[in-house]
Amino acid sequence: MPTLGPLLHHLVDELMDGRGFVLLRDTPVADLSERQGEILALGVGRHFGSTVPQGPGKHVQHVRDLGVVPSGSTSRSYQHSGRLGYHADPNDVVALLCIRPAKSGGLSCIVSSVAVHNEVVRTRPDLAEVLYRPWWRDRRSGDGPDSFHESPVYKVDGAGRLSTSYGPDYMRSALRGAHVPPFTPAQLEAMELLDRLNDDRRFMLAMDLRAGDMQFLNNHVTLHSRTEYVDHPEPERRRDLVRLWLNTDQDRHPPS
Repeated sequence: MPTLGPLLHHLVDELMDGRGFVLLRDTPVADLSERQGEILALGVGRHFGSTVPQGPGKHVQHVRDLGVVPSGSTSRSYQHSGRLGYHADPNDVVALLCIRPAKSGGLSCIVSSVAVHNEVVRTRPDLAEVLYRPWWRDRRSGDGPDSFHESPVYKVDGAGRLSTSYGPDYMRSALRGAHVPPFTPAQLEAMELLDRLNDDRRFMLAMDLRAGDMQFLNNHVTLHSRTEYVDHPEPERRRDLVRLWLNTDQDRHPPS
């Protein structure tokens, strides 16, 4: 990596201190085995940060349709083909290497959570205050009380940097917890406002990821979503993205 390595390190600065997202194109994924694709993603991703487990000992995850019911108590967003609400993953950076796209759909949509935050503060400061308070979340780890926890949507660190942790799908499913109270009217209004602004063309960008595209997103300043998709009938042609969770050496963590 003597030629590409310095470029990747420069892109880390763009990712963490610039626009908050990077898209690499033409990564050579054709004719790779599944394991080789994972190694390629890890080799490139490690220039951006250290890997974070996505489950016990699972440093690489495949985003593909496993036919799970989206509302299941242990179902995860990456295991079905439905639309995903805008959300941030619980680490510094999420990386996706596209091995194969879907037959149709599956657009990757990203939004500037900082721009949306500023618009909320400008137009509805009362709801911004609500979003700085703790909200119940669902870990989707089963039906026990440990599957549920509280954290704010917005948090500012000691250096004055904003981090956003939003995930309407998992916030709504937290209501299945016996001890979780229903949303207040103010919370419902705040979620409706966020969902509308996240889809606002002033703040969002859609990417149609093709084979060999590798996307990196800063979870502190962007949220990401995916449109519904239809897969090919042949298993070997179905949509497959390799996902990495990465932490940089910067002292930043999403709200908790």
